[in-house]
Amino acid sequence: MDHEVIEKRAWLMGTLIAIVISVGGLVEIVPLYFQASVIAPAPGIKPYGPLELAGRDVYIREGCHLCHTQMVRPLQAEVERYGHYSLAGEAVYDHPFQFGSKRTGPDLARVGGRYSDEWHRIHLNNPRDVVPESNMPAFTWLGDALDPAEVVSKMHALRRIGVPYTDADIGSAPARVAGHTELDALVAYLQGLKFHGEVTP
Repeated sequence: MDHEVIEKRAWLMGTLIAIVISVGGLVEIVPLYFQASVIAPAPGIKPYGPLELAGRDVYIREGCHLCHTQMVRPLQAEVERYGHYSLAGEAVYDHPFQFGSKRTGPDLARVGGRYSDEWHRIHLNNPRDVVPESNMPAFTWLGDALDPAEVVSKMHALRRIGVPYTDADIGSAPARVAGHTELDALVAYLQGLKFHGEVTP
């Protein structure tokens, strides 16, 4: 077919573009659903506990993901700075996952355990108290108590899309979040961001 014919007929060009994108998308995306390393959890990866799940929602709500990625790329400089590179299997229970390339602040994929809970609390309340050159905003309003019913509802929703929460997990959630604030939850989430597998040489 002559290019001029296609270029002069917008409907034809649009149809052909849609076909090419559809075929390309199928070829790139469909095989991932059958690749074990993408759909199976990495060793040591478990669904978020109720407190961590609530913290993850606070993390997303407050836009933390807009400045901090959670994806260590397999480059020597990144692995030396952040730790083991990220694996697809680490994000199987993340809906949505936090992979990306935007780094106004450091990558947080391996931040868990690097600092104490108290350090995180101070940092979130006023980042410059612990990192004087930080341009991160303060999050001083995270003192609201968590709503156990909301956490239970989210766990039920995630179970419907394949996260393996048991009835016992969901049943114990209200007691596990009772008396905790959004700040507690966010700190718990950040402390859980670490590499759970074995580092291979």
